[in-house]
Amino acid sequence: MELDLRLVRYFVAVADELHFGRAAAQLYVSQPALSRQIRKLEDQLGETLLVRDSRHVTLTARGQQFLQDARRLLDLAESMTQRTAQPGVSTAHVFELSTSRMVADAFTRAEPDIPLREHAMDSITQLNALLHGRLDVAILRVTPRMLLAHPSGWRHRLLRLEPLVLIESGTDAGDLHDGRPAGAPVASLRERPLHVFADPPDSGTYSAHGQYVTALEERLGLQMQWLGTPGAFSLCVAHVQRGPVDVRYLEFLSYAEKYAEVGMRMSWPQEIQPYYPWSLAWRTDDVAAATTRLVEVALGVADDHAWLAGAEDPERAPAWMPEDDPAWREVLPRSR
Repeated sequence: MELDLRLVRYFVAVADELHFGRAAAQLYVSQPALSRQIRKLEDQLGETLLVRDSRHVTLTARGQQFLQDARRLLDLAESMTQRTAQPGVSTAHVFELSTSRMVADAFTRAEPDIPLREHAMDSITQLNALLHGRLDVAILRVTPRMLLAHPSGWRHRLLRLEPLVLIESGTDAGDLHDGRPAGAPVASLRERPLHVFADPPDSGTYSAHGQYVTALEERLGLQMQWLGTPGAFSLCVAHVQRGPVDVRYLEFLSYAEKYAEVGMRMSWPQEIQPYYPWSLAWRTDDVAAATTRLVEVALGVADDHAWLAGAEDPERAPAWMPEDDPAWREVLPRSR
């Protein structure tokens, strides 16, 4: 019998999460498809690996043994397919958000002789690529699940607390100075229906951003309209322009200037000020000079732009992040 490594990876993801929905989101497949693939693996082996009911997933004795063997098999397969180390350093971007772009631009200016390889990945994919040597530095949201699943082998440091703001269609966008809205008004998160560009929990592409949005819904006691992730900012703009005028969109401050350029208004949230935590991450065993330099440049950019100071702004609503977010350990105590 020949084992399909893809099925083995699927099994390990479910065994790590003990939850089909979360594992499906990590793997970017639908939950029914993941369940079918696990059944296929069990049929091939002729043994049951997982016991499922409506609320729980547990490993059988055979499943626990298979998990140990599966990890060794995947580690071996990974080592066999490792590419020869390339010169320079690699990092990744989450869509068209500005944090990693500003870091990359600053690095190429500071170190023009060090090649910088750039990729596009969401936070979960970035961490997997980092741990398997396909990225040198990740710029991502660190989640409690990441720390639980991967307690060692990597380090992380908070880079930016990016405010989330409210966007609506309009013709009076106001002024933006140095990337920060000047004199933007305050608006309620509850006053109008709230839409967000994010993939919902049952989409199969539920991400670290989606987990954040879920926690925010619970904090506010409301349900947003999840619009999926178009993949390009221009598509988000087109959707807002075509959308109803009596709704607001929850967006990153990174996008505020771009929305303003096409006549859309921005407001600061009234009840609480959500901050999205971006962190640097790198492998603990990576002592390459290029990696160290990229981390140094990124932290310098954060200092230059006061990326961690905004949460202490007395003119904004109280800072909010999910209660269990690891970023809280790296910021000064404040009212939540």
